[in-house]
Amino acid sequence: MAARGAQRERAPRVPPRRPARGAPAARRPRPPRRPRFVERMRTAWDRPLTAYYVLLGTTALITLLGLVMVFSASQIQALRFQHPATFYFRKQLLAALLGTVALLIASRIPVRLLRALTYPFLAFAVVLLVLVQVPGIGVEVNGSTSWIAVGGSFQLQPSEFGKLGLLLWGADLLARKGERALLTQWRHLLIPLIPGALLVCGLVMVGGDMGTVMILVGILFALLWLAGAPTRLFVGVLFVSAALFALFMATAPHRMDRLACLGATDPGPDDRCWQAVHGIYALASGGWFGSGLGASVEKWGELPEPHTDFIFAITGEELGLAGTLSVLGLFAALGYAGIRVAGRTEDPFVRYAAGGVTAWLMTQTVINIGAVLGLLPIAGVPLPLFSYGGSALLPTMFAVGLLIAFARGEPAAKAALAARSHGLRRKTMRRRARSAPSGER
Repeated sequence: MAARGAQRERAPRVPPRRPARGAPAARRPRPPRRPRFVERMRTAWDRPLTAYYVLLGTTALITLLGLVMVFSASQIQALRFQHPATFYFRKQLLAALLGTVALLIASRIPVRLLRALTYPFLAFAVVLLVLVQVPGIGVEVNGSTSWIAVGGSFQLQPSEFGKLGLLLWGADLLARKGERALLTQWRHLLIPLIPGALLVCGLVMVGGDMGTVMILVGILFALLWLAGAPTRLFVGVLFVSAALFALFMATAPHRMDRLACLGATDPGPDDRCWQAVHGIYALASGGWFGSGLGASVEKWGELPEPHTDFIFAITGEELGLAGTLSVLGLFAALGYAGIRVAGRTEDPFVRYAAGGVTAWLMTQTVINIGAVLGLLPIAGVPLPLFSYGGSALLPTMFAVGLLIAFARGEPAAKAALAARSHGLRRKTMRRRARSAPSGER
């Protein structure tokens, strides 16, 4: 009876309020719909093999377009030095073929074998950098002693291999320390990574190649960032790097002249800003669609190094704004694919190596194009995969091959490739079964 009374004494349920007649019903806010094109692009980008195909496609397109522009921009330069018109193009084509072999080898190399070769890579690069300073072996080009004569007209630039050696060694070092949970301590984060980087940078700087040193510093910063270095450490390293940069600039008059040419629109006294100004002239005269392939005026002795450091300016003159934007779009896609590979992997070594390769390519691209646009000092850095230079092309294509191998190594990508190969086998077997003779006469 008491329980029944308690049930009767409960408060009656209040029915939900209904909107008055004529009043609009309350609606839940719907999230804004994205355009179908954006949704399709996002769906396509989230597929497992997208980064793999983007890396392959952009690398092939940049290299092929670079071969075309090297052929166009180097003909007059070759004739000036009494070479055949296709002299530089044939050398670049040979380097591209060898680089393709290096890319295929790197795309198939196992991660364990790659990690076992990191110390030999670094030792090989250091030995080459030391040999550059040996009299009779090192060759001076444009005021920089950073070349080794291989034979005939072929020369080797060891600093390009120094980038690859420092990158792979640093990635393996940080990965091994991360497995032991040592990266939370500053001394394990900095030693021996910083001394090793200073050794490579010092050997490169002895030859006078400050542009390559800037790229090496960019690789070092990327490795520290991916390893989770604190902000205070970045500020300290950045401060030291800026101080050394200012010191090296102040002690070299030719570097101060290059710094003074930022944003210049006139060659100035003694034509010290001649190259920077004529690079702007080449870009400005190209217009929307350029003067036509092979119709550049600046490559006729007006613009120094038209096929190497300033090939982007010749591209703008002959292919116009459309051509330069296409090149920038290809590099942007290459960089974004590298970031995706580094962000999706669970292997620390793969993350460090992929992030370091991406930082290397993007830093070098920004330095080269920034110098052509007059926004950065001229550093003598080629445009990756695009400018003339076999010594730069070979290690760069090997590094891109590593990115492709890392993209193939993702679990989802492995499954997609296995399913695709299985489907191709079934289709091939069906075609063979259909085309096989039935035995009837």
